[in-house]
Amino acid sequence: MLSLRPIRRFCHAAAITAIAPVAETVTSAKSNCIKKPDKPLEEPALVKLKAERDPERLFQLFKANAHNRLVVENRFAFEDTVSRLAGAGRFDYIEHLLEHQKTLPQGRREGFIVRIIMLYGKAGMIKQAVDTFYDMHLFGCQRTVKSFNAALKVLTQSYDLEAIDLFLRDVPFKFGIELDVFSVNIVIKALCDMDILEKAYMVMIEMEKAGVNPDVVTYTTLISAFYKSNRWEVGNGLWNLMVMKGCLPNLATFNVRIQYLVNRRRAWQANSLMGMMEYLGITPDEVTYNLVIKGFCQAGYLEMAKKVYSALHGKGYKPNVKIYQTMIHYLCKGGEFDMAYTMCKDCMNRNWSLNVDTIYKLLEGLKGNGEIDKAKSSQSPKFFFGGKEQKDQWKESNFSSLDIPNAILILIVGSFYTELGE
Repeated sequence: MLSLRPIRRFCHAAAITAIAPVAETVTSAKSNCIKKPDKPLEEPALVKLKAERDPERLFQLFKANAHNRLVVENRFAFEDTVSRLAGAGRFDYIEHLLEHQKTLPQGRREGFIVRIIMLYGKAGMIKQAVDTFYDMHLFGCQRTVKSFNAALKVLTQSYDLEAIDLFLRDVPFKFGIELDVFSVNIVIKALCDMDILEKAYMVMIEMEKAGVNPDVVTYTTLISAFYKSNRWEVGNGLWNLMVMKGCLPNLATFNVRIQYLVNRRRAWQANSLMGMMEYLGITPDEVTYNLVIKGFCQAGYLEMAKKVYSALHGKGYKPNVKIYQTMIHYLCKGGEFDMAYTMCKDCMNRNWSLNVDTIYKLLEGLKGNGEIDKAKSSQSPKFFFGGKEQKDQWKESNFSSLDIPNAILILIVGSFYTELGE
């Protein structure tokens, strides 16, 4: 009987022979479609710029991407590069990069030139910043009051009154630029920083005569400066003048006045002023609450400070580390160590830094109240303090005066020495 086995073998072999070319064709096609990269994909330029720490390589990297809009138009990348080069003292690199940018198409946009001027200012290169303003016509860019204000702001960093005065007298006339309220505010801020308050006030008066009306920033700058110089009668007069002129105070103005009231131990008036803010639709911020809390604490009204703190929570605010620091400090001063301890634990859980002296006083108070177990249950002091400087202060503190059991001292000192690698 004829066996079918050889036929089956033949058919199977034929099938394999027929399939093999097709399989080779498919494999070949796949290999042609999927090309292996010749080299690994490079990181984006922005990522490389952020990661680079060597000034030389950072300069070369930015220079290589001078035409890359993703880099050039990225404000953070530009500022960060200039800041790091300035920190390394490579002002020659900064000038090379910024001067080259002015020759590119974006150099015809005033907004871009304003950024160049401000970057020179941040690097402390005042002459280059002012020269950039004077040379704007060379790269086809029109000057307006915006670029004028940028150059003026950088120039005020020099605190050179003669140079500022010359710039203000010559440039507007030479280039047909009309000063605006921002120009006035820049000059007034510079004069206030130099403690030339009478001249700052006269600038406001003269500009108002010239048709440039002061705004809330103008008044706030002057009020703050006169309050800081302890010339409260002028500050109060400016506040009244501002209101009479129909210029309503903003959040910053209210905070300046509340700061003044707190400094003069007028906590109740500060609290009333915060109430007026809410009545006018101006929402107090953490600075406002912190000032009022501090005011009540300093005046000896700790219960009122606690009520303001509770109101802060009740309105959905999250107190910042400054408010915690203020509350814990004065709670310890008032002998309320239980609440201070609770707030301190909350700070620890948030990894917030607190003042060394405050923690020292808290531990001393817990020990005095016989609540050493609470001190023992405290976690490592690295949760209290963030910076090495604060840790150094703690290490230098006089622990022996606390008379705290050795176990706690070992916990405190040991954690710091471990953290600092000593």
